[in-house]
Amino acid sequence: MRSRTLLAIDIAIKVATVVLLAWAVLNPDLPQFTSKAFTGRAIAYPIALLVLPVAWWLLGRPRGMAFPIGADILLGLPFLIDVVGNALNFYDAIEWWDDANHLVNWFLHTAAIGLLLRLGSWGQGTRVALGIGWAATTAILWELAEYVAFVPNSPEAATAYADTLGDLALGLVGGTVAAILVSRLPATPRS
Repeated sequence: MRSRTLLAIDIAIKVATVVLLAWAVLNPDLPQFTSKAFTGRAIAYPIALLVLPVAWWLLGRPRGMAFPIGADILLGLPFLIDVVGNALNFYDAIEWWDDANHLVNWFLHTAAIGLLLRLGSWGQGTRVALGIGWAATTAILWELAEYVAFVPNSPEAATAYADTLGDLALGLVGGTVAAILVSRLPATPRS
């Protein structure tokens, strides 16, 4: 019963994310979607939501590994939170929304990576280091993508540097906390 509930949650996260992305792409003139790179999100987010299921199908399933549903849920939530925040216009209406997203979303997806790292034979310290490395790397890549998508020739150019530094710091803090907390869980024996 628990696994069915988790699977339903996982599927609901993916479906809701894709539906909201489709709504944004079909309604680009709504203020909450204007100049928010939704065409790129509509391509990248569904691909990102499929990476873990496809990797498991190709690599884990043949080895008899159970699908890492907890990690998949945690990886999907940041994408859903982002599109819900845009759909409800939170990024423009709530001053701290973007900052909270960088902190919470990096916590969530780094926790997912931490759960996946439990499948290996790494010790706790190595799992923490790999989790922090994941958080830092993905925060940098995200900020590079945001810069390309939003900053050139926009009013945000004047405040982009401070915003980027704050976003990087919040992503790193959220990811570091997740890496430390999840690394305390025991390693999962490989099948």
